[in-house]
Amino acid sequence: MSLQVGDKAPQFTLKSKNLSGDVKDISLTDFTGKNLVILFYPQSFTGVCTNEMCVVSDGLNEYTDIGSDVIAISVDSVFTQEAWSKVNNIKIPLLSDFNRKVIELYGTKYSDGGFVHDMNGVSKRAAFVIDKTGIVRYAEILESAGDLPDFDAIKDTLKSL
Repeated sequence: MSLQVGDKAPQFTLKSKNLSGDVKDISLTDFTGKNLVILFYPQSFTGVCTNEMCVVSDGLNEYTDIGSDVIAISVDSVFTQEAWSKVNNIKIPLLSDFNRKVIELYGTKYSDGGFVHDMNGVSKRAAFVIDKTGIVRYAEILESAGDLPDFDAIKDTLKSL
């Protein structure tokens, strides 16, 4: 079951490597007291995912100006995410859910055979806004990997917090 608006966001700690070059742990609790956008994406080095992360990264000041941080999560390894972020100048932290625990907690995992070419174990494209107290204030999980989240609705939600 996926998260709903009003739910407490499940805690997690995942590895990230792309911004520093060193593997470091990033936890949901690192953002306590801040509004946070969590973007889930299926796979690095794919067209729509690259477009999404580059657009968000290039417009990162739109989120920071309204007091929000942005992170993205996929099941790719930290090494894949690091290479992808360097090639595309992605400036937001990419977190590796290589063991697929967080996509289960947040209800974003495609059912077996649900992703392209019958690939299993990847996340649907999704967006969550978590407020300063850890409550989900926006939730969008997309069935089609070709669709993008409603970024205007995400920003409107952030402005209302």
